[in-house]
Amino acid sequence: MSRSSDDAVMDEDGGQTDVRPLRIAVVGHCASGKSTLVGALRRNGYDAHAVAQEHSGVTWLWRHSEPDVLIYLDVPLAAVRARRGEEWPKAIYDAQEARLTDARAHADLVLDTNTESIAKMTAHAITFLSEYTPKAERR
Repeated sequence: MSRSSDDAVMDEDGGQTDVRPLRIAVVGHCASGKSTLVGALRRNGYDAHAVAQEHSGVTWLWRHSEPDVLIYLDVPLAAVRARRGEEWPKAIYDAQEARLTDARAHADLVLDTNTESIAKMTAHAITFLSEYTPKAERR
């Protein structure tokens, strides 16, 4: 993903620097914890946002924000039903699963929100992000 000069940020002395916070996109099913994780990451100084990929027929919608890091939140239907009600339709879950296929395939980090507490999920993400090397620098 290419970056332009618009990505430069101001340093402490008011000069421009190419260093900017990582753009983090978070995707997952309804009730997977996207808003919760994004809020926690923002409180910890990260530029994070949720992508409503599960609602879009455009399977690559997540790419529009040009994230540096893509986090996928995995959640089974049983957990969605526990959070949203037992009547949550399997057909909706299955449709969301199909819409999330591309995002899951390109995710830098997959978190299982069914087995990890919010605190552990957040800690896991922050540890990953603190050690993350942007793809452009991996060459």
